[in-house]
Amino acid sequence: LGIKCYDKELLELAAKESGLCKELFASQDEKPTNSFLYSLVMDTYSLGYSNSYVDMPINHKVFLAQFDAIKKLAEKESCVIVGRCADYALEDDPFAVSVFVKASIDERVKRIKRLYELNDSKAADLIQKTDKKRASYYNYYSSKKWGDAKSYDLCVDSGLVGIEGAIEVILKFIELKEKNQGIN
Repeated sequence: LGIKCYDKELLELAAKESGLCKELFASQDEKPTNSFLYSLVMDTYSLGYSNSYVDMPINHKVFLAQFDAIKKLAEKESCVIVGRCADYALEDDPFAVSVFVKASIDERVKRIKRLYELNDSKAADLIQKTDKKRASYYNYYSSKKWGDAKSYDLCVDSGLVGIEGAIEVILKFIELKEKNQGIN
């Protein structure tokens, strides 16, 4: 398709643009923020008691740098951005399409076992931990709920249609959206 996909590459780009070291981005990547203490600090920050970027918690700085990098990327080129609340960052972009790809736990375990050479138990554990981490991050930083169909333009079950089928569904959706918007 000739469209670049950004996943971990986004971290390096955000680090470069923000001036923060890239190791910070790796250590804070979609890190859940579910501690009560952190919530208190952020609530205090949002109420205006601290208005300095310097006083902001590091994972909030990392989120904002990624948020800005996502917006700049979308302005510059057509691309696919995996995770990192990209749909939230681009919710006002009329050309953006937010997609949630899901599959049953059994299908996901099969895929993870194959990709990472893990047994069923370790694959299921990795999936559960990753989902929990992503949901916590997404739910905290966006005004939406991770995995809820209302949060996305399109949800596709790759377990039912396969990876190639999911790609076809997404491409057809984009084609129809562009046609409906009078693009192309």
